[in-house]
Amino acid sequence: MPAIICTSIVMVTRKMRSRNQQLGCVLALRFLALILWGVLGARALDNGLARTPTMGWLHWERFMCNLDCQEEPDSCISEQLFMQMAELMVSDGWKDAGYEYVCIDDCWMAPQRDSEGRLQADPQRFPGGIRRLANYVHSKGLKLGIYADVGYKTCAGFPGSFGYYDIDAQTFADWGVDLLKFDGCHCDSIKHLADGYKYMSLALNRTGRSIVYSCEWPLYMWPFHKPNYTKIRQYCNHWRNYADIYDSWESVKNILDWTASNQEKIVNVAGPGGWNDPDMLVIGNFGLSWDQQITQMALWAIMAAPLLMSNDLRQISPQARTLLQDKDVIAINQDPLGKQGYRLRKDNNIEVWERPLSNSAWAVAMRNLREIGGPLSYMIRVSSLGRGVACNPGCFITQLLPMKTELGFYDWTSSLKTRINPTGTVLLRLQDRLYHKV
Repeated sequence: MPAIICTSIVMVTRKMRSRNQQLGCVLALRFLALILWGVLGARALDNGLARTPTMGWLHWERFMCNLDCQEEPDSCISEQLFMQMAELMVSDGWKDAGYEYVCIDDCWMAPQRDSEGRLQADPQRFPGGIRRLANYVHSKGLKLGIYADVGYKTCAGFPGSFGYYDIDAQTFADWGVDLLKFDGCHCDSIKHLADGYKYMSLALNRTGRSIVYSCEWPLYMWPFHKPNYTKIRQYCNHWRNYADIYDSWESVKNILDWTASNQEKIVNVAGPGGWNDPDMLVIGNFGLSWDQQITQMALWAIMAAPLLMSNDLRQISPQARTLLQDKDVIAINQDPLGKQGYRLRKDNNIEVWERPLSNSAWAVAMRNLREIGGPLSYMIRVSSLGRGVACNPGCFITQLLPMKTELGFYDWTSSLKTRINPTGTVLLRLQDRLYHKV
């Protein structure tokens, strides 16, 4: 959950949230740095988790920091909200589709730590505490995610983890937490930011509990210099690169444009155990047209992105639910080969993205950049896809989105023609005939 990033000399203003804050984490004082560097390198991330991109539900984009449970009991950040989402994830097929994490974002905490220095949930909104909530989520066969910050305050101003990394890691483990989203607000230097992210990774490992570690480390590094993604991958299971997503087409476009522009820096580092995170799925909310929702689902699958929905599962439309639970699209996202896709080309108003999959298959997404007029016809030679090998000597092509259609066999010399709605995407799966199921 990003905010304004600053050092003692430079302030870089970014419109990530309506809340303006300083980046900052007064972590890693000299004594802490000495301890940190004494253990770094011995055991970096070693949790065996996130072998495919994480799937689940996260409250932030839809529910933000709503603390008013008296006036808005159904949408405030409370134990009730997460229990209801957990119930629906089981009853409405989300768990069966692969969504397994129910994730709390900022604003769950009490304003102060307890007398022993431990974080505590707000007692009015979480009367049973996080331990009881975790037990409830686990009873549904799901996992619980929680939020904290590397600095001395969270982005919303609740207690941060600076000076408490080991205590907080152990607290989360004792509660039965399964995922930690670790934000980067209120830091006093880039070095301290990096040290804090590394230290919390090690602290989580030392608890002995399997906890997925979701970082925002590179997001806060980019204004100053290119992040070291090799190093980040050593400590994090997934990592945010760009500003918070909003429920708007402009926001989704900006994320896709940034990803394509920086793909040479970020694509190759992704793989089983570590993923680039373009932020939440906002499908089923208010800001995207149907074609734009298809585009987000298709491209998040191509990008091997964590699929963390932020919507209201109590009110989601059947159409949006069907899209989010599409087993063929989820299979692309979760493909065990673990290769992130990339933008292959941009031809006037069409972008072509592709992703290598297991069993010699490829996923291809063709996105219409126009926001005016009607559908665009687009023709492409299949020999240009999949680095020239996807359809050599031939392949079966299935259109998965907007609707599933078997397009048939194409040889290497064939051309593929399709029509794509404005702001929409056509998602294809290309399968070598050796593996094609008739």
